[in-house]
Amino acid sequence: MEEVGGDQEKRMMKVMVAIDESEGSFYALKWALDNFFSIISMTSNNNNNEEESSIMMYLVNVQPKFQHYVYPIGATGAAYYPATAVIESVRKAQEERSAVILSRASKMCKDKLVKAENIILNGDPREMICQAAENMNVNLLIIGSRGLGTLKRAFLGSVSDYCAHHVKIPILIVKPPPEDHTTKKQH
Repeated sequence: MEEVGGDQEKRMMKVMVAIDESEGSFYALKWALDNFFSIISMTSNNNNNEEESSIMMYLVNVQPKFQHYVYPIGATGAAYYPATAVIESVRKAQEERSAVILSRASKMCKDKLVKAENIILNGDPREMICQAAENMNVNLLIIGSRGLGTLKRAFLGSVSDYCAHHVKIPILIVKPPPEDHTTKKQH
């Protein structure tokens, strides 16, 4: 621990968890709270000095940007641009969806007595998560995996796979529980 001006500087561990509407992301958050944070909490309690180690969790939700496509209408190919009201309606719906997702995640953190801050970003989730993690100097990025097979991952893209290859900080990818794999194969 470094001394700064006679006072001990608090060590702040910053962890970012990427959250979306998928159960895989909430499973990753639950896993982190049940396993990772409980271990850190026990270590802190064993040291009997809560000021020595402090954890801050950032819950990040990324909404894709609304694309302003031109829609052809009729046989002549006349162009139609979405009205400003339509664009604003979509943005408002995205904000409300993010609020619901982050509210659920925040409640999970609060129940485990973990401090959390919500962050809503707009853009490509893969790029925005990596960028936010690096810009905020987090110590660890935790992200869920949907458990896509190789072929689906190649066509659909995988946020966790992209982050694993592009983020410059440690990353923990939490795979779905084994019972999810058997359920998916039965359908």
